[in-house]
Amino acid sequence: MNLIAGGRFSALLFGLFFAMSAVLATAPIASAQQTAFKQAVAEAAARDSDISSFYQETGYEPIWTGKGGRDRARRAALLNALKNADTHGLPSSRYEMQELEAQMKSARSPRERGLLEVEMSRIFLQYARDIQTGAIVPSRISKHIVRAIPYRDRKSYLVNLSKSSPKGFFKALPPKTAEYNALMKQKLVLERLLAKGGWGPTVKTGKLEPGDSGAGVVALRDRLVRMGYLKRSAGSTYDAPMQVAVQKFQADHGLAQDGVVGKGTLAEINTSVQARLQSVIVAMERERWLNKDRGKRHIEVNLADFTAKIIDNGKVTFQTRSVIGARDDKRQSPEFSDQMEFMVINPSWFVPRSIATGEYLPELKQNPNAVNHLIITDRSGRRIDRASVDFTKYTASTFPYAMRQPPSRSNALGLVKFMFPNKYNIYLHDTPAKNLFGRETRAYSHGCIRLADPFDFAYALLKPQTSDPKGFFQSQLAKGKEVQVNLKKPVPVHLIYRTAFADKKGKVQYRRDIYGRDGRIWKALSDAGVALRAVQG
Repeated sequence: MNLIAGGRFSALLFGLFFAMSAVLATAPIASAQQTAFKQAVAEAAARDSDISSFYQETGYEPIWTGKGGRDRARRAALLNALKNADTHGLPSSRYEMQELEAQMKSARSPRERGLLEVEMSRIFLQYARDIQTGAIVPSRISKHIVRAIPYRDRKSYLVNLSKSSPKGFFKALPPKTAEYNALMKQKLVLERLLAKGGWGPTVKTGKLEPGDSGAGVVALRDRLVRMGYLKRSAGSTYDAPMQVAVQKFQADHGLAQDGVVGKGTLAEINTSVQARLQSVIVAMERERWLNKDRGKRHIEVNLADFTAKIIDNGKVTFQTRSVIGARDDKRQSPEFSDQMEFMVINPSWFVPRSIATGEYLPELKQNPNAVNHLIITDRSGRRIDRASVDFTKYTASTFPYAMRQPPSRSNALGLVKFMFPNKYNIYLHDTPAKNLFGRETRAYSHGCIRLADPFDFAYALLKPQTSDPKGFFQSQLAKGKEVQVNLKKPVPVHLIYRTAFADKKGKVQYRRDIYGRDGRIWKALSDAGVALRAVQG
């Protein structure tokens, strides 16, 4: 028994010695492989400070190329996201998916896996920023797009991904607004229409109105049917149903709803599916630029729609027409966000220097009594005697005076202005020029936003802080002198520019690219690799 026991013990010791010898023999190999992987990661990551910092903090451990289930899940989530980048109107070629897949298949050595690890992080960071805050830099498109983009810290993407469910993390990256979802749906609708040939032939005719008949009316009917505004019929007369259809189309495109197909309406009817698809993709990019909390209560001014809205908890509670800056490059209204802090009732208008020297000084040179509705003051604020000044000796750079229009109903700012102090000197205000609000295209100001219903706008703003907003406002107005009324809680203001946007029912409407900005954005997206696609289905 002792021998047998001794034999078994000897065999056990021999087996243990053999196993330990095997481990000791392979340990240097495993250590060398790990070192080669980490050296490759450190070398490749050195070109990007954010990636390098992340891997330094994690000891150069993999998050993509490891053998564990979490690494496999991250790889699958990344590849799936890149595969569907086109769905979001992103430049999919930028992510080099085919090259990445080829590198994943060919990576065999520890060094190759290390280089792949960093490449996956690089592509991931590019995709994450693109889909969350935009694929292009807006300030490079136009000097008038001065929006502060809510960029996230790049390294935080890697840190948060490493601690999160990969599938959930990628799902949370795009904007979660109802607007973005509506645009996504419309994009797919248009892509399917594109695959079917669009809305058919354009309408080649002159003006069409109720009672007309002929080939032009038939072409219009067919186009409206394809667009979903009219039920199919064999009629060739511009009848009542067609008039209603045209009016619905006009409403959806910001046109005067007169039921007459004039030059402007015809141009919009003949706009192609491709052009509308471009507008939707640009709107999605713009939505990513504003991917942040906009405030439970906020003001939204859509320059392209000529409207100003107050939005409470996602619902429009007040809306009015607006006049925006003229098309001239020096007068266009900019795009940015800020906080409305107060309103001024019975405001004075302090003439911007650019207007004083560019528009009024030439008139004063011709006639010192010109623009006599304005008070001219010196640097100390003292009113000057026009007759004692030789305005001809001044230039735009040497003109030493300021100009002010005192409060009155004829004041350029009307009877109230709404202030969100900013370096662009832009604000919302009343105007004595009420006739402009009846026009279809309303781009006439020097950049500020004029409101058609400023008093009602003021009542809506004051409602949270007084039981009688109208009575309070009117009592201040009756004083006839300048009064500042602070908002107890500042309201975020967003000046946006959307030629494609969803209405309250989620239906996408379209507007003209009044400043040409969306055209430039589309070109930048196209240059980056965004392409229109036709989808069967």
